[in-house]
Amino acid sequence: HSPPEQPGDKPSETGEIQRKEVCRWPCRCPAVPACTPGISLVKDGCGCCKVCAKQAGEPCNEADVCDPHKGLYCDYSKDEPRYETGMCAYLIAVGCELNGVYYANGQTFQPNQLYKCLCVSGTIGCTPVFTPRLAGTPCARVPGRKKPGQSICGLGQHKQLQSTNYRLMSAYRSLPLVLKKKCLIQASPWTPCSRTCGIGISSRVTNDNRKCEMKKEKRLCFIQPCLTNMLKKIKIPKGKTCQPTFQLPTAEKLVFSGCSTTQRYKLTFCGLCLDKRCCIPNKSKMITVQFECPNEGFFRWKMMWITSCVCQRICSAPGDIFSQLKLL
Repeated sequence: HSPPEQPGDKPSETGEIQRKEVCRWPCRCPAVPACTPGISLVKDGCGCCKVCAKQAGEPCNEADVCDPHKGLYCDYSKDEPRYETGMCAYLIAVGCELNGVYYANGQTFQPNQLYKCLCVSGTIGCTPVFTPRLAGTPCARVPGRKKPGQSICGLGQHKQLQSTNYRLMSAYRSLPLVLKKKCLIQASPWTPCSRTCGIGISSRVTNDNRKCEMKKEKRLCFIQPCLTNMLKKIKIPKGKTCQPTFQLPTAEKLVFSGCSTTQRYKLTFCGLCLDKRCCIPNKSKMITVQFECPNEGFFRWKMMWITSCVCQRICSAPGDIFSQLKLL
């Protein structure tokens, strides 16, 4: 006996079951939805309307697409023979590593109390954990109304406060803010240098460009030279435990990717301490350095020029993307 025909099934001339049509033209779209943080707003599979992308484990079809920014695809393998409705699943891909911990592709994790993160094909994406803050808000107690300390906000107002308060966290503050040719210049803080010794790279996101678009900007950074015995090179003053900065005796050319600078520089480096403190850049400026490559011409890079360093007890590993986060 053949299985009973399902609603929407249409046998073709060859006897094969046809998939139900889920797209309709001309397009008729409802209002653009407001997706929760971490869920992509994408165009549906029909090419018509903006929709919130389906997430891992949710049903999908030709119209309801899976989140492409998370490496998801619609798996129709369990809907044989129609292949009409599938389930969003992750593509097979590499995992992620953060601070020595390995996470599988598609795995969600919370590295600290401020963020929840997701590993997608070797890349980590994070969204803030919303924490309501009622003190000093429109939901605070009003004299003469309700009991002391009791909130006067409804559930909807609480959710609205939660959705906006995360922007007050230090990681979401865009510094500095400058108005330049009708463009509100914004920039994130520079990331820590990628190397503790030798020339590394740090980056930030800024819209300080002609099109006022948020773009990633990189610069070279040189915190310390890679010396075998730093204590012999740095003289720590008598009675002190730290020497915040030092310089090498002579100006030298910088070497990067097999190329060397056309000029010699006498850089200021961050020093070291006899105790467990570490020295990091405190003040710096930006310069442009030109490199000359053998038989390949010239190229230029922006570079951080250290002017002063500070020694502190909070020491984070290079590449720790959460080292600057603090609870307010």
